[in-house]
Amino acid sequence: MQKRSLGRGLSDLLAGSGAPQTRGVIEVDIDRLRPNPFQPRRCFDEDEVASLADSIREQGLLQPLLVRETDSGYEIVAGERRWRAARLLSLATVACLVHQMDDRQSMQVALVENLQREDLNAMEEAHAYRRLLDEFNMTQEELADQIGKSRPAVANRLRLLALPIEVQEAVEEGTLTEGHARALLALKDEPARLYQVCERAIRECLSVRQTEELARKPSVPAPEPPAEEEVTEEKEVFRKAVTERLQQALATRVSIEGRRNGAGMIKIVFHDSEELSRLVDEIAPQEDVFF
Repeated sequence: MQKRSLGRGLSDLLAGSGAPQTRGVIEVDIDRLRPNPFQPRRCFDEDEVASLADSIREQGLLQPLLVRETDSGYEIVAGERRWRAARLLSLATVACLVHQMDDRQSMQVALVENLQREDLNAMEEAHAYRRLLDEFNMTQEELADQIGKSRPAVANRLRLLALPIEVQEAVEEGTLTEGHARALLALKDEPARLYQVCERAIRECLSVRQTEELARKPSVPAPEPPAEEEVTEEKEVFRKAVTERLQQALATRVSIEGRRNGAGMIKIVFHDSEELSRLVDEIAPQEDVFF
């Protein structure tokens, strides 16, 4: 089977738009450019933009921005990070390659361009796929063909959108990998366990394999708390008398908690290490041993 090519996908999208380059590469006033509302990237790393700005300062802008003309100027189809870096350098103009394209083509090209650069995380891809499917009435098969992916690959990305928002954000931030997210999908119908496994995976830096094994473990119901003792008037009188006796003997506050089976516990309060030592001597005095 021939491997799909994202490179051909991008060139096909541009060539198949039905409209050739209208003005080729031109210099555009940087203030006349605006970001692509269909940009699949949801965040830009400031350090990466600063590093790109340093590169542009030394070598110039090696690749023009891909833009489309609008009534108010030009809209960036691909190259927003380069535009941000150019603004950081206070450049007056940037080189732009102008193409005519509609909203659907603009979003497809922006998505494919980012996929080529491997700039998108799994959640950004999933959200972009969902938007293309919903806003432009595409099928998963059509989308897969347009972006050079297999239909199962598209379907697997879309499944990640079934995860809670907090988990999706963890993937976007890099706290969890896509592999961890896929493991958590097994628990999407058990929200409480899903959050529990997710938090543990993050806290303990679990591998994907460990997370999968944890997600497969059957949930264990929490043990029921022991039934409280049914306190009768007679028992209450006895307990009060015993409590007072212990408090007088130990010179500190004492409480008694009973259980239905007759068991229970005695709580003895102390306020510092000195008082604790005193209580230990009162309860379990240590006899001097002479040899």
